[in-house]
Amino acid sequence: MKVLLVDDHPLILAALKAMIEGMHPDVHVNALSNADEARAALREDHDHDLVLLDLQLGEVNGFDLLAEFRRDYPALPVVVVSASDRSGDVIRAIDLGAMGFLPKRMATEDLADALRLVMDGGIFVPTMGLSMDHEGSYTAPAPRSAPLPPSPMPPRRPSMEELGLTPRQNEVLQLLLQGKPNKDIARRLGLSVETVKDHVQAVLRALGVNSRTQAVLAVGQMTQQRRGSF
Repeated sequence: MKVLLVDDHPLILAALKAMIEGMHPDVHVNALSNADEARAALREDHDHDLVLLDLQLGEVNGFDLLAEFRRDYPALPVVVVSASDRSGDVIRAIDLGAMGFLPKRMATEDLADALRLVMDGGIFVPTMGLSMDHEGSYTAPAPRSAPLPPSPMPPRRPSMEELGLTPRQNEVLQLLLQGKPNKDIARRLGLSVETVKDHVQAVLRALGVNSRTQAVLAVGQMTQQRRGSF
């Protein structure tokens, strides 16, 4: 497996590279410190399996670079690794096509577990940074400085197996999680766009959400629930 790691902090870059390569002898990490080097690496080698992208790169806006990579390399998964754990940043990254969001503030063992998850093709998002309102929409939590009123524990999310999706709906969901538009999904699966729209709506209903971004977040939380809380 070949991973492109982009972070402009030398110590963090070296630490993440060592952590990832220590997970498996067949993992190679191409560790780069700026956007231009990352662009050049992807132009020269299209065989990367995963991009781990820091949002704070100094010379460029990390969100802009994320959008650029998703536009130019739509089949290449990009996961954000950031010092930020703000809900707004998580949601914006997922909106732009990120396949996950790993806060650097996580404990070392938890970060390693999250990295293993995304390297296995799973989706990781911070579970504590987002909550669902009564309509199924994700909302930012109250500021940490404000007292939080007592609230009941949120209900357990169903597992992927419990969603009751058909094999075709599972195929649509996997392409949906990759950020594929309906026309692309229709072309890949040999379906009409209208049929794909029906499948997408069925998938969103099964997940209890109403947008693609929320679907990614929900699947990320379900994956973590299955593996155990980070």
